[in-house]
Amino acid sequence: MLSFLSYITWTADPILAHIGPLTLRWYGLLFMSGFVFGTFILSHIYKSERVSPRWVDVITIYMLVGTILGARLGHVLFYDPAYYLTSEHFLEIFKIWEGGLASHGATLGILLATYLFARNNKFDYLWVLDRIVIVVALGGCMIRLGNLMNSEIIGRVTDVPWAFKFARYNEIHGGNSNIPFELRHPTQIYEALFCIVLLVLLYFMWNRTKERTPRGQLFGLFVVLLFSFRVLVEFLKENQEAFEDRLPLNMGQLLSLPLILVGLWVLLRAGKDPKNPYGYAPRDLETDATPDPKALKV
Repeated sequence: MLSFLSYITWTADPILAHIGPLTLRWYGLLFMSGFVFGTFILSHIYKSERVSPRWVDVITIYMLVGTILGARLGHVLFYDPAYYLTSEHFLEIFKIWEGGLASHGATLGILLATYLFARNNKFDYLWVLDRIVIVVALGGCMIRLGNLMNSEIIGRVTDVPWAFKFARYNEIHGGNSNIPFELRHPTQIYEALFCIVLLVLLYFMWNRTKERTPRGQLFGLFVVLLFSFRVLVEFLKENQEAFEDRLPLNMGQLLSLPLILVGLWVLLRAGKDPKNPYGYAPRDLETDATPDPKALKV
């Protein structure tokens, strides 16, 4: 019996356009679109809880810096420290445009960035995390679609009807024509779709309780589900670095395990602090909307 699909040939060009000396890439566009669309979602959430949306611009800056720096340092330290931490290649750490970003590093960068935002602006840390993970799920989807456009982080060889033949895979490996065009799992799509499921689930849960959302519930659930899925989907991926072939689990799986434990700990304690069951944030929307008396004087 013939399958509905035999395979999908993926020939997408990672470059969207050349604008003068600038090269616009799909990955960069999708990466930034996660932040742009995320601000609309977060503004809606903040307004619904009487928190001024002006805070969205502030936390977006924290998030952008934390995500980029964390993802880059994560790649350097987790995947290739022997290369980057030498005098010969040290300055290449700063060449983010050449690629090399790690999602687990981005996670740690986001955790630090949101902590600094919460501390500096008198927000409850878990209150911030419970709302920010909703838009982080959207960002994760966009990043994985960017990986798809780059034909990177590909899956293992498979014969499923929806397998992808990544025609640009040879170019990624230095033009080696001896590498066969094998059919592979489109793991980027698997992860992107799972992030959309997370986005819908977390938003639905928040929308039911809003300011009475148990403190830590959404963050804990997000971390447990996302990184449990990450452990599973890694079995369908090719290892990114050669040293991972010698490990019982690859680096992505090993880094996910402690995050799952943290998520479980937070989830089990969610909303159980009698003094602070829901977290807190400056309920300053009405204050921002109140006209300045001095401005009314003629």
